Amino acid sequence: MKPIILQGHERSLTQIVFNSEGDLLFSASKDSVVNAWFTSNGERLGTFGGIKGDGGHNGTVWTVAVDSQTRFLITGAADNTMKLWEIATGKCLFTWDFLTAVKRVAWNEEDDTILSITEQRSGQPSIIRIYKINRDEPTMQTTTPITTMTLSGSKATVALWTPLSEYILTGHESGKVAKYDVKSGEEVNYVDDAHKGEITDIQSSPDGTYFITSSKDKTARIFDSETLEEMKVFPTETPLNSACIAPLRPYIILGGGQDAMSVTTTSQRAGKFESRFWHKLFEEEVGRVKGHFGPINTLAVHPQGKAYASGAEDGFVRVHWFDESYFRSRPFGDLEPEVEV
Repeated sequence: MKPIILQGHERSLTQIVFNSEGDLLFSASKDSVVNAWFTSNGERLGTFGGIKGDGGHNGTVWTVAVDSQTRFLITGAADNTMKLWEIATGKCLFTWDFLTAVKRVAWNEEDDTILSITEQRSGQPSIIRIYKINRDEPTMQTTTPITTMTLSGSKATVALWTPLSEYILTGHESGKVAKYDVKSGEEVNYVDDAHKGEITDIQSSPDGTYFITSSKDKTARIFDSETLEEMKVFPTETPLNSACIAPLRPYIILGGGQDAMSVTTTSQRAGKFESRFWHKLFEEEVGRVKGHFGPINTLAVHPQGKAYASGAEDGFVRVHWFDESYFRSRPFGDLEPEVEV
């Protein structure tokens, strides 16, 4: 499993996502640029922003999301804006302005609605906003959200849509997991102590029936999307920044490492800058992939389960295409079913 190393960011990675075909990867970074890459060879397809005056962001891009047709990209940044981009041309089509940084964006599965989370800062509460997207005239977007959820208590750090786009699942700074009704904006369910530290990532299973969260409390956990019941726990000895669920195989992938403050004084081994593979059902670690020289900040898995990618504090993205042995491996022997690939 030889990695393809993507070099094109000057600062650490914040979020990476595959498109729905898995042939492109989009990477957001603290250098205010979003890059698009071909996953087959690591060639850079283009950039979104980066040239003064071309409508790009002015500051860390915290979050990126691509629609299922690979037509539009949404980004959110520390410059208090969210932007809509046309992927084919790299043009910025529309900008939404807020009072605080945009920490997470996501498309619903119908590609007609997006969510954004703005940060709780300088007297402003953490707010989740839902916007309808005008796909026919993409430069004519509304700045009025269809639903606004002003969060009291702990701020939301991450969020995703449930299937059918009726609910939004959120992870919070306090370790809380919650579920909101998109139409009413009401909180319909929550688990206050889902984690004992800030939730750093939330990603859905391929069918949307469960989701995984990673946290600074050094654990990743799987929850039922319907009931928010905890199904599995994966304890590690390092703060986790990202977690994803591999399609086809019974694995989850975790990434993290010590924060930047403690990195300079530790060896690479002590920092634990590895992607870790855990068996989803048996809750056992089955393998690690080394390579980064700083904490892994973001993980993404190929939608068909053929590869995964990691983005780290070191400014590099690594794309790993799985070997045939990955699909054939059965670390727990006869307890595991054979896989048809």
